[in-house]
Amino acid sequence: MSDINLYKMIPKVDELLENELIKNLEDKVARKTIVDSIRLATESIRASINGGKEHEEIKEMIRELGETVVRLASKKSSFKLRPVINATGVVIHTNLGRSPVNPEILDHLREVAKGYSNLEYDLEMGSRGSRYSHLEEVVAEITGAESAMVVNNNAAAVLLVLSTLASGKEVIVSRGELIEIGGAFRVPDVMAQSGAKLIEVGTTNKTHKRDYEASISEDTGAIMKVHTSNYRIMGFTSAVEASELKDVSKKNNIPLIEDLGSGVLVDLSRYGITYEPTVMDSLKNGVDVVTFSGDKLLGGPQAGIIVGRKKFIDQMKKNPLTRAFRVDKFTISALEATFRYYLDEDTVVSKIPTLKMLTYSREILQEKGERLMGMLSREDLQKRVGLTLQDDYSEVGGGSLPMEKLPTKCVVIELEEGSTARFEELLRTNTIPVIARIYRDKVYLDVRTIDDSEMEIVSKAVRRAIDGLEECKK
Repeated sequence: MSDINLYKMIPKVDELLENELIKNLEDKVARKTIVDSIRLATESIRASINGGKEHEEIKEMIRELGETVVRLASKKSSFKLRPVINATGVVIHTNLGRSPVNPEILDHLREVAKGYSNLEYDLEMGSRGSRYSHLEEVVAEITGAESAMVVNNNAAAVLLVLSTLASGKEVIVSRGELIEIGGAFRVPDVMAQSGAKLIEVGTTNKTHKRDYEASISEDTGAIMKVHTSNYRIMGFTSAVEASELKDVSKKNNIPLIEDLGSGVLVDLSRYGITYEPTVMDSLKNGVDVVTFSGDKLLGGPQAGIIVGRKKFIDQMKKNPLTRAFRVDKFTISALEATFRYYLDEDTVVSKIPTLKMLTYSREILQEKGERLMGMLSREDLQKRVGLTLQDDYSEVGGGSLPMEKLPTKCVVIELEEGSTARFEELLRTNTIPVIARIYRDKVYLDVRTIDDSEMEIVSKAVRRAIDGLEECKK
């Protein structure tokens, strides 16, 4: 058969639109997407003919056009941002959306989002209100701050604070605290953007109170502490605590600012985790303004939370940057619901998914591991790959507690044949992607970050990946 006859065998767009498989898509997928997929599929066949592909393979491609169009259209119409299963063991995984939220919060969010809300309307006064009022009371009650406000992330919070309190002035910071976090966010760059001038004091490993005192001048606008939440300097080191710096700031009538980053509100040392300074500790130590993230150890949505003295926060609310950084009704709704959990100290750890995962006992992790192993054994997979339940370590993630290693349980998969990288890819391209980690050519599924409701999905995804590898060998 000549190439010309092969071209003639390719159905026209109108013909393919009458294909039964493709017609079934019309209620689910936009017609434009279907037509685009048809053209993409038929162009691929024409390119294969031009490339000299075997005629029998071309005919097979033509016979499978319906299935190909359905697959392409389904892929094109699927959401780009979608749920995945985190089997990495990194609890606050920035690439995977950081902290998950309690499903109860989603119920409240749905009620607020599906219609109108009192976002900027005072129901008692019957007049315009402030979006910050929905959070100020509950955040102040929990942290002990005079006032609070929220912007879209912690970088914005730091920028707003410095722009308001120290634009055109000097801000004193220890050299050991000039950090960079993910996304090339650097404290010196944020200071420059705010209009404040950075004054470095001390050395990388040692800074003393006298270093701050010696650098204060009539141009000093603030003293800033930055909690090094994403790294540690070990050995011959010293830093000045906020309680000591308060004396310096008060004596010179300049505000003391602290960027806590992770923003923990619970003393994690009670659960066997390294102590991390809480927001309440900073305020008790005399810090005037504290900033922290909403989606790290707090366990809520992405946000930058600012707490502290009312007179300073009132100034920030009037800063033109506040409008550019403001949060919407979705963030406010989710954040208010998250903070309300902290009103009950006895249940907050069980209600905030991030805290719950961080504080799992060894017994719970063992039980979770045995359950996943049981599901995989039920699928009869142990005869096809090596399956073991092993001790390992999880990480906190999100630039929080970098030295902390959390004992955990991992289901470890070792392939006798086939590519481990290809196996991981098949897990990652599952209908609900399963994100695992590879170490020494083995696949690790850390049960700490796998929810109980996701176990069955993980089990089926592993079976699908094994089937996919075996199909490739045929």
